[in-house]
Amino acid sequence: MTLTGWRRVLNKVMIIPQRYVLGIMGLFALGNSFTMRVCLSMTITQMVLHAETSEHIIGETCPDPNSVISNSTDDENNTVSVIFTGRDRYDWDEATQGFLLSAFYYGYVATHLPGGLLAEKFGGKWTVGLGLLLTSVATVLTPWAVSVGGAVGLFIIRVIEGFGEGPVTPAFVLLLARWAPPAERSRFGAMIFGGAQVGNIFGPYISGLLLANGGDWANVFYVFGGLGIVWFIFWVLLCYSTPNSHPFISEEEKNFLNKNITASGLHKKLDPVPFKALLRSAPLWVLILAAVGHDWGYFTMITDLPKYFSDVLKFNIKETGLMSALPYIAMYICSFIFAGLCDLCVKKKWHSIGTGRKIYTTVSSTIPAIFIILASYSGCNRLWAVGLFIASMAFMGGFYSSVKINAMDIAPNYAGTCSAFVNGIAAISGIITPYLIGLLTPDQTVGQWRIAFWTVFAVLVGTNLVYVIWGSGEPQWWDDVDKYGYPPNWKHGPLKKRAVDGEKKVVYPKHDHSPVAND
Repeated sequence: MTLTGWRRVLNKVMIIPQRYVLGIMGLFALGNSFTMRVCLSMTITQMVLHAETSEHIIGETCPDPNSVISNSTDDENNTVSVIFTGRDRYDWDEATQGFLLSAFYYGYVATHLPGGLLAEKFGGKWTVGLGLLLTSVATVLTPWAVSVGGAVGLFIIRVIEGFGEGPVTPAFVLLLARWAPPAERSRFGAMIFGGAQVGNIFGPYISGLLLANGGDWANVFYVFGGLGIVWFIFWVLLCYSTPNSHPFISEEEKNFLNKNITASGLHKKLDPVPFKALLRSAPLWVLILAAVGHDWGYFTMITDLPKYFSDVLKFNIKETGLMSALPYIAMYICSFIFAGLCDLCVKKKWHSIGTGRKIYTTVSSTIPAIFIILASYSGCNRLWAVGLFIASMAFMGGFYSSVKINAMDIAPNYAGTCSAFVNGIAAISGIITPYLIGLLTPDQTVGQWRIAFWTVFAVLVGTNLVYVIWGSGEPQWWDDVDKYGYPPNWKHGPLKKRAVDGEKKVVYPKHDHSPVAND
């Protein structure tokens, strides 16, 4: 059968709308990308040498119910137990571990903007696919890199993994701008970007199972890297950059999307990115600041929560995997609840898109910050600590209805580049927070961790306040100069090389700073 024949067959048998196929594959993409991103948080607890003392300082460290220490060499309760598995372990202190945990984000930050530009030029399909393929192959090679180069080898391979994942978020934001009508954006944002929570759930849990009973930590990297390679094959076969380039989408769905998608880039070739205006856009910089705040708290949780459960609350490795997964189960479920509420309220016109973004940014920043602080004051009470961390991450589910998709609102045509700026700069938090926490918690005491959590609280609440005051949900004039024209105070030259005569007059209503075209 010819390729055209196969396409006709697929057109008939594909009952699910192709935008939902994209959403499901996007969910798997983000899920697998996060398993590869966070698996080191679990495996590093088994890669390092643990010299655990039986000494317990009341009020500063938690007792270890799992420790079995021989009394024959006990000297004033300072006996040390070191446990080994078949693979080598490494003498890395807390600061070094923090540095290694942050290595991924060096590469991740560096490729955000190039990834967004590549997605706008060549399409989101190959930008996402090849990026995650690179990360998958690097993940499989991680045990080899560690055996050859130790900490240096691990740092380099993690940076390479970050290189691959950097383009993923901006490329998916662009894909959503091309595939998701405005009334479905929150839903698709939760479906795809909520896949991160699938990764955060299964990453720690499966890692805990693979590492239990002295399991080889290398198996964690082999499993998750291998799954990424399998995903790439299906992605190439099933997903495309735009509805109009999709070979077996139904005519009904294609017409529906062409009618309802607001991004003009779906129908015509875009002009070069208007960097002059983009870099001067206050709503974009406010969005960046909000994303920095959220990522500060979020990356602290996904990177360091397993260490908190293992080193402070003294869960064993299997329990740590389960306890680390529970908060993300709550976050994943709540992301759909918040997304459904947001889309419903926008559809019913109970509030604007901008108001919705501000509501759920507050839900996903300030409320989690409060629960994180309460968890830090629960001390060694395991039940209270886990419950409060679960509540904190549950409310972070509002992130996918707010900051994560706001770039599509303010710039549907250049959503890839804007998302690259937002997520790339915000991801610097992933570089800072693991190393900072390593410095703040050298002895892994409850008091040291409380200081780290107060830092998270301040950043989350402060950046959220700025966004609530100055954030926007309206398209900016520079996203489509043909439609909106230039603002009266623009003094930086035309954004396009061609003449701008005959453009529509621009009027700024008093209640809104967004341009509205007048014929």
